[in-house]
Formats: sequence, structure tokens, C-alpha cells
Amino acid sequence: MFIPFHQPLYEATFVERPNRFILHCRLRHSKEVVKVHLPDPGRLKEVLRDEATIYVQYSDKKDRKTSWSAVLAQDPVDGALISLQTTLANHLIEKALKEEMIEPFKSFLFKAREFTKGHSRWDFYVSKGNQHHLIEVKSVSLGYKGEGFFPDAVTKRGTKHVTELTSIIEENDWHGTILFVCQRNGLHSVRPAEHIDPSFTKALKNARDKGVHLLAYSTTITLEGIYLSEEVPVFI
Repeated sequence: MFIPFHQPLYEATFVERPNRFILHCRLRHSKEVVKVHLPDPGRLKEVLRDEATIYVQYSDKKDRKTSWSAVLAQDPVDGALISLQTTLANHLIEKALKEEMIEPFKSFLFKAREFTKGHSRWDFYVSKGNQHHLIEVKSVSLGYKGEGFFPDAVTKRGTKHVTELTSIIEENDWHGTILFVCQRNGLHSVRPAEHIDPSFTKALKNARDKGVHLLAYSTTITLEGIYLSEEVPVFI
């Protein structure tokens, strides 16, 4: 399962992050400092350090506020490539679900993306007979020695999703999965980042105990695109 980067990537150096969605980066080939849209609003403090390598993509669309977008970062400690486009995780999973590439959902029919039930919208809704299944995707970019951690900052929205999904599966014929996608090379497992957000960890443990499924997949990231790789364990 592969999603390509449709435009070439340019190597740049991180200069500063004036707000959650903007970076200033120096293009390596021209030395020009450019304003870059950052699709990932996470903390990313372990990655966005002085002189860190950022791979950016140019767009000539007239309706954009910036001409550049951040696509990848290189971890300054271990050199791992990290996707900065959180929506890629959903694109990968949508494609994999439709092509029946995710083992637990091979016999399920893809029904909808951004499906509303209860007080939230869920990334995916699939079904098999009378079984209805909601899938919520979480993108993992924080890693240490091969282990991925989620979240990298306190996520009240993420905790709300987990708590509400736990309530939904109490209804007859409704099931739920929290699916972690490792958007970073070299991750072999995933666990909740209790040291960052203990409330999310508590909600996730309760969800697992009540019957919410926890699933995680690794990826392989290159300068050409991102591959969905194999299932990895979720430790909690």
C-alpha cells in the first residue's frame, strides 16, 4: 500500500516556528528563507530543533497563503524520516480498507468516511452483516528507540473520542477500533504517552477493558512517498 508525493521535495533547514501552522525554513539549494505551511499542529519539539532537516514541497496555487508545505522532517537524533502530513494516515487507511489490506477488516464493507454518530465524526465506518464498526485513526510521530508514543501533546479531543467510542460500543451491534498509524520510520510498537497526557492513557485503558479494539501499523517513508507496512503491537 503506497501513497506517492506528487510533487518533488526540496531539502531545507529549520529556522523557527512562529506559530502552530507556520515554519520558517532555509532552502538548501538557494539559501532563501521561506514561509512554510505545517500541516501537523502537534508539539514536535523533539524534531523541530535548530538546523533540523525539513523536506518541503512547492505549490503554485493562487488561493494558498504560502507557496511551500512541510512534508517530512528528519529526526536530528536518529535520522528517521517523519511525516508532517497527518492526513496521510487517513488516506493510507482508506485505501487499505477499500482494497481489503487490513486483516481484521478484510470481510467488512467500506461504508463511509467522516461518519457522524453520537456527538462526534468518526474517521471510518465499515460493516459486515449486522455488525457496525467505527474506526478512529491516530497519527504517531513521536518515537524513542523504536517505540511510538501518542499523543505528543495533551489532546482533549483525542480523550473525548476514546471516551465516546467506549460508550457507543455498549449499543447492540456496534464496535470500535482506535487505529494508530506510525508516521515515522523504525517504529516497532506503540503505547500511550502517559508522561504527556495521563487522561488520554486512562481513557484508552478503560476503552480496551470495555471492548474497544486497539490496532497499530508501521509505515516506511521515503522521499518518494509513504508505504503502509505491517501490524505492530500496542502496549498499554
